[in-house]
Amino acid sequence: MLVLGLETSCDETGVALFDSERGLLADALYSQVDIHVEYGGVVPELASRDHVRKTLPMVEEVLRSAGVAGADLDGVAYTAGPGLVGALMVGATLARALAWGWGVPALGVHHMEGHLLAPMLEDERPEFPFVALLVSGGHTQLVRVDGIGRYRLLGESLDDAAGEAFDKTAKLLGLPYPGGPHIARLAAEGDPARFDFPRPMVGKPGLDFSFSGLKTYALNTVEDCRAAGGPSEKDCRDIARAFEDAVVDTLVIKCRRALRQEGLKTLVIAGGVSANRNLRASLTEALARERARVFYPAPRFCTDNGAMIAFAGAQRLAAGQRDDADTAVRPRWPMEELPPLEGAA
Repeated sequence: MLVLGLETSCDETGVALFDSERGLLADALYSQVDIHVEYGGVVPELASRDHVRKTLPMVEEVLRSAGVAGADLDGVAYTAGPGLVGALMVGATLARALAWGWGVPALGVHHMEGHLLAPMLEDERPEFPFVALLVSGGHTQLVRVDGIGRYRLLGESLDDAAGEAFDKTAKLLGLPYPGGPHIARLAAEGDPARFDFPRPMVGKPGLDFSFSGLKTYALNTVEDCRAAGGPSEKDCRDIARAFEDAVVDTLVIKCRRALRQEGLKTLVIAGGVSANRNLRASLTEALARERARVFYPAPRFCTDNGAMIAFAGAQRLAAGQRDDADTAVRPRWPMEELPPLEGAA
């Protein structure tokens, strides 16, 4: 099955072409970071307008790169939620118009299911069942996955997602948006022994997360440094290191707890924060001691991208799913509401 995938949920425009037999044929990704950086975060109206400008030319680029015509497609998949409603509508409108014009079905895909299945794009795939850690700017969730559409939420952030906490702490340190990569670069040069940040909620039972208090701890540390005449560059590096270590340790502890609780030995991590090298190394080391394995997508498929939407869409289109006439985008969309898909992937 040959499927075109469109991702326009937030501030990245992604387009990709996936073939069930040949794999990923072509993909293109455009980031709006330069547009939003001066505002310190995503401006929804600007995001929507830029998707309008970029998406169709990127569709043409991807089809041309793969040597494929619209008439060759078997379906068009697009992100239907969750996300910014205006941005979602851009992708949904274009995808459904293209599908109608080419005489093929369209299907709205759940953004987080796309992230969850992104490791399936790699040569070595995880096998069901597994525990998935979905960690991004808007979500931090632990999910038991028994198959496509067979999801059970184990725990989630009760306030800020991990990615949000990275962005807000970066802002405290005077770093530009998006903050995660800047925090990681500073942390690599920081002293891990200078500051000791708390690991929130690890002493309590359960698998929920909370990162707002960690952000407040970072703020108080910055204020202490300011009172002493800083924060200096060294202060910022050491704070970044302490913050990143606290987030990573918290995620690792919860992942190990989830695997033990579910009696599983396979973990999948996906979402923008899953590209963090410290997190990947710490999870790999921690799980190796328990004879468990961790799978993650290539770094370019950690952020929002069209390839994950094309792949997820191909699985469901192959099973006969498609949009109804009244299908709408969903800014909020619990993943547990997705119908199960037997025997896919």
